[in-house]
Amino acid sequence: MRNMCDFLRDTSSVLIIGNNNNHSPFGAVWVQLVCAFRYGHDDLDVIGLSFRKDIWIKHIQIYPPAAGEKPTNTPMQDALMKKAGEEGHPFTFVMPTNLPCSVTLQPAPGDTGKPCGVDYELKAYIANEADNPDEKISKKDTCRLIIRKIQFAPDKLETGPKSSILKQFIMSDKAIHLETSIEKEVYYHGDPIPVKVKINNETNKVVKKVRISIDQTTDVLLYSADKYTKVVLCEEFGDQVNSNATLEKEYKVTPLLANNKEKRGLALDGKIKDEDTNLASSTLLGSGVDKDIQGILVSYKIKVSLMVASGGLLGNLTSSDVTADIPLVLMSPKPAGEVSII
Repeated sequence: MRNMCDFLRDTSSVLIIGNNNNHSPFGAVWVQLVCAFRYGHDDLDVIGLSFRKDIWIKHIQIYPPAAGEKPTNTPMQDALMKKAGEEGHPFTFVMPTNLPCSVTLQPAPGDTGKPCGVDYELKAYIANEADNPDEKISKKDTCRLIIRKIQFAPDKLETGPKSSILKQFIMSDKAIHLETSIEKEVYYHGDPIPVKVKINNETNKVVKKVRISIDQTTDVLLYSADKYTKVVLCEEFGDQVNSNATLEKEYKVTPLLANNKEKRGLALDGKIKDEDTNLASSTLLGSGVDKDIQGILVSYKIKVSLMVASGGLLGNLTSSDVTADIPLVLMSPKPAGEVSII
């Protein structure tokens, strides 16, 4: 089987069945694909409770081949079959479009075991029945493979969002006007994000500096109404805007997982073995999709804050913030030949 599978809707591969004996193996050979939400480590199971909820599960009988029409092999399956020969058995799973994407919640540096999140496991095994809890299946008759489901950026991108705020201060009839925007609706992981900032300071106060931060909000739906926010980027710029002055400038920021390795609970795109991944992609829900089945929803927000202080000796003691925020969509680019499904 493949070492990794990045897909949108269906997954196809080839199972190689070897028989070292002269007689056929007992029972039948099955392949199972499970989408599950894990909200606790296996070592926490001390009283028979399971910290795992299966969202979707499907079985396919591989050997002996089941009767009925078989799907056409994909080009990758044809290539694998040439290598596997007669021992190869192709299979294809067609997945509902409303299933969640793979998301891993980043564990603490000392944590062990499988991390919490949504994952997909492909399991091949020998058994008399596809899913009989009373049947004991030997480990030597089982092989497992973690795969991941990702959602690519849509083909058609809209203009980016814009936000503006007008803030007045006590004992002042003038205001500070802050406007911020981004050019595109969607940005790819690892790409710089140009943030446009316009400031019109009509007050007698001074804008000491500009702070840009990006928040990741993770909404855990399946087991509780757990929603939390973590800052994945925070940068300050020393641009000062004096009283009755203006500033118009573009700042470039890049949120990266490399700068957030120590933050426990940060949502990441599903991780496979020891391969690098990135911050979790934004969750985009199609029309009519039940969000509760998604397990984990991920969203981002850009916040632009102005550090404002009064003039004179007490300026820093009477400082305040002016903040505007805009939504950000972070996703992976669509590979050539793939079709985005939302």
